[in-house]
Amino acid sequence: MDGGGEDGKQQPHLVLAHKLFLLSRSDVDDLAKVDLRADVLAAVKSDDMAALYESLAADGVLEMDAALLAEMRARIDEEIRKLDEKIADAEENLGESEVREAHLARSLYFIRVGEKEKALEQLKVTEGKTVAVGQKMDLVFYTLQIGLFYMDFDLISKSIDKAKNLFEEGGDWERKNRLKVYEGLYCMATRNFKKAASLFLDSISTFTTYELFTYDTFIFYTVLTSVISLDRVSLKQKVVDAPEILAVIGKVPHLSEFLNSLYNCQYKSFFIAFSGLTEPIKLDRYLQPHFRYYMREVRIVVYSQFLESYKSVTMEAMAAAFGVTVDFIDQELSRFIAAGKLHCKIDKVAGVLETNRPDARNAFYQATIKQGDFLLNRIQKLSRVIDL
Repeated sequence: MDGGGEDGKQQPHLVLAHKLFLLSRSDVDDLAKVDLRADVLAAVKSDDMAALYESLAADGVLEMDAALLAEMRARIDEEIRKLDEKIADAEENLGESEVREAHLARSLYFIRVGEKEKALEQLKVTEGKTVAVGQKMDLVFYTLQIGLFYMDFDLISKSIDKAKNLFEEGGDWERKNRLKVYEGLYCMATRNFKKAASLFLDSISTFTTYELFTYDTFIFYTVLTSVISLDRVSLKQKVVDAPEILAVIGKVPHLSEFLNSLYNCQYKSFFIAFSGLTEPIKLDRYLQPHFRYYMREVRIVVYSQFLESYKSVTMEAMAAAFGVTVDFIDQELSRFIAAGKLHCKIDKVAGVLETNRPDARNAFYQATIKQGDFLLNRIQKLSRVIDL
């Protein structure tokens, strides 16, 4: 794995991971899967990923070729033997930096052939030979890429924490900015969209993390997470009017219409653009697990924005504004009102929606009273224990 991204290319193993994800999807047509299988096999053979090949063959994704597997294992054994010889030679005849480089080469080889546990173990050995904070950070980025390939969120979380601790010792801004994108991607993949949006927005003007995804994809993620995380004023300042976003948003189908129609309250156009984005979200390995949640949250945002302008409004007017039927609006709002996501009530007889926005000051007062009661109960229990 290439921990950099200086050449602007996505890390090949993450490209492979996305293709494996698409192969697992029932909504990808069979003809496309034929090409995907060919690409996956070519990538596996190119990097001698014997362990992955064996696993994919067992799952029926690829056909087992015993001769090919034996060839790959033989090449791996030969290469490891050469790397071990280089390490031994460096330890006997060369300096500390050469020893570190030899261990790093062994780490990168294990990453390349897809030996996860051996790679992580060897990275720890390499870290023990490393002094500079920047070089230690690069090892963390390699670990993060392994975590993203296998979607190992525990490994990713621990690596992010480790990187933050390293930055307390020092570290350059370029690596700090790269870490923000890694953490943002982790937050998005674990449904923390608000934090993901904040981290992505902080990285817009300094983005160099091309090993993860292209800048267009980065903007796609930034807009999607911001829409359900930011208030209307912040969305205008940080996203709608951001020059970095304006420069590329038109390259992503439906994204400009999705963002601008929401801000400009063109709800019919918004729903059309929104439906156009469902396919890219469903076919994204980081967003797909949260597809239903995201679609629900976006609808809550847009319905709340519409209702904000009215004390009461007919359901017919709302249905016309969104370009849908009254029955659809009725079903949608009923579900969200029952879940406490929308602050309004439906007068079915009159066909009218009446908003009942929560009083923030009153809600704060009630919360304070509740917390006070809880505190008094705790004090009383504590006093009984002390009396005993």
